[in-house]
Amino acid sequence: MAERIAASSMKAVSRKSLLWFFTTTSTLFLLSWFFVLRSSSRPRFIDSDFIPNSKLSTEFDNSTLKNDNVNVESSIGNRAILVNAEEIEATHETESLPQNEAPATNGDESKCGRKNDSVVVPLKVFMYDLPPEFHFGLLDWKPEGNTAWPDISTQTPHYPGGLNLQHSIEFWLTMDLLASELPEPPNAGAAMRVRNVSEADIIFVPFFSSLCYNRHSRTNRRERKSMNRVLQDKLVQFLTSREEWKRSGGVDHLILAHHPNSMLTARTQLWPATLILSDFGRYPPNIANVEKDVIAPYKHVVGSYVNDSSDFDTRPILLYFQGAIHRKDGGHARLALYNMLKNEKDVHFSSGSVQKGGIRQATEGMHSSKFCLNIAGDTPSSNRLFDAIASHCVPVIISDEIELPYEDVLDYSEFCIFVRTRDALKRNYLMNFIRSIGKEEWTRMWNKLKEVEPMFEFQYPSKEGDAVQMIWQAVARRVPAMRLKLHRSRRHARSLSKKERSLPTMPAPVNYWLERRNIIVKNSAA
Repeated sequence: MAERIAASSMKAVSRKSLLWFFTTTSTLFLLSWFFVLRSSSRPRFIDSDFIPNSKLSTEFDNSTLKNDNVNVESSIGNRAILVNAEEIEATHETESLPQNEAPATNGDESKCGRKNDSVVVPLKVFMYDLPPEFHFGLLDWKPEGNTAWPDISTQTPHYPGGLNLQHSIEFWLTMDLLASELPEPPNAGAAMRVRNVSEADIIFVPFFSSLCYNRHSRTNRRERKSMNRVLQDKLVQFLTSREEWKRSGGVDHLILAHHPNSMLTARTQLWPATLILSDFGRYPPNIANVEKDVIAPYKHVVGSYVNDSSDFDTRPILLYFQGAIHRKDGGHARLALYNMLKNEKDVHFSSGSVQKGGIRQATEGMHSSKFCLNIAGDTPSSNRLFDAIASHCVPVIISDEIELPYEDVLDYSEFCIFVRTRDALKRNYLMNFIRSIGKEEWTRMWNKLKEVEPMFEFQYPSKEGDAVQMIWQAVARRVPAMRLKLHRSRRHARSLSKKERSLPTMPAPVNYWLERRNIIVKNSAA
C-alpha cells in the first residue's frame, strides 16, 4: 500500500514539473517574440566604423535609407547625390505649406538655391593645351606670347559663315569649356574644365577637324601633303605619346569629327576614343558605332522662325525640298523623288545651294511650308533636318540609316514623319500619306517642334537645354559604360607580359588585338 502511494506521489510531481517546464518555456518563447517585434520597429542603426565609406555606398536598400541620416537620390551622370535627411524633411514641410505661404529663409537661398531644387553635377573635362594651329589658329587668330587660347573675356573669335557653320560644333564646345574657367562663368555649366587629369570624367581633344578639312584639305604645287593631313598626323603622334592615352588606350578621350570627311586618316588610329559625329555613313562599325560614340546635330543655316504665329492654313506649300538633287550612295532616292514630285501643284522640289541667295530662299520656303523633306544624300544625314526644325516645318525623313542626336532622351516621332525609302519610291505613296495628315495632327507636331527647337541651337554663351548643353549631357551618359570597358580590360593586367602590356588596354575589335597578342607570344617563344 505504501509503495502505491509513493508511486502516485511521484507521478503527481512529474506532471507538475512537466506543466511548469511547459509554461515557463512558452512564456519565454512569447517574450522573445515580443522583443524581436519591438526591436524591428525601431530605426536601424548603421555604424560607419563597420561599413567602409557608408555615406558613399549604394548597397543600402531603400527601406534602410529612409530611416538613416543619409539618403541617396537619383544619380546624375555617373555620380550619386547625397542629401541630408533633415533637408528632405524640410522639403516635405515646404511642400505641405499652402501656396500663399513661403518658408522663412536665412538669406543664403540666393547662394545655394532652394533646398528642393535638383543638384546639377557638371561633367569634368580635362582639355589638352594643343598649339593654336589645331584650333583657333585655323580662324586666323594669332596668340600673344606663349598662350594657347584667346582671352574670351575681352573678345570672342569669329567663326566663318556659310556651309562652314554646319559642322562648327568643335568651336562651340571649346568655347564652352574656356568659359567655364572665367571668374563668373556665363554659360549654363553642364561641363567644366579641370586642370588635374585624375579628376576628369573625360579628356577633350580640341582639334577643329571639320574646319581644317573645309579649308585645308587640298594641296598646292609646293606641298606633298595637305595641311589637313599634316595636322592629323601631328595629332596622332601627340596623343599616342601621352601617358593619358597609353593608360586607357584612348577610351576616355573625346574627339570631334563632325564633318563626314574630317579625320579621314587619323580615325583609323584614334578610333578607341569617343567620337562626336554627324552620322555613321562613312565609318565601318568597328571604328564608330552608336554604343560608343555620340551623334550631334548640325548647326542650322536657315534663319530661325522667331515669333512664329503661322498655322496649318497660312503655310501654302504642302511639301518643300531645295538642295542638291544628284547625290551618291544612299542619295539616289533624291533624283527618283524629284521625277515623281516635280509636277505636283502644292510641292516645291528644286535644286539649290547657299550661293546667289540660296539661304534666304530656303528660309522663306521652309517658313511657308507644312512639311519639309529630309532625304538621304551622300551620307544618311544632312543639315536640312535641322533647318526644318528651326523653321517649325514638320520634317519628313526618308533616310533608312539615319542616326539622330540624343535620341535616347528625345522621341522624334512626336515631331517628325519617318518614311521608308522603298515606300517613298512607290508611285503616289508619299503624297497620299502626307495628305492624310490632318490639321489637328500637324498642329500637335508643330507645337512640339517649337518646344524642342532650343535643343538644336548653338550659341555662346551656352544656355540651359541648348545644343551645347545637350551634347555634354549625351557625353556624360557615355562615361559609365566607358569606365566599365576600362575596368574590365584591366582584369588580367598583372598577369600579362611586358610586351602585352604595351598594347592598348581597350582591345576593339577584339579579334584584331587578340591576333596581335598571339603573334607577340609566338615570336617571343621562337
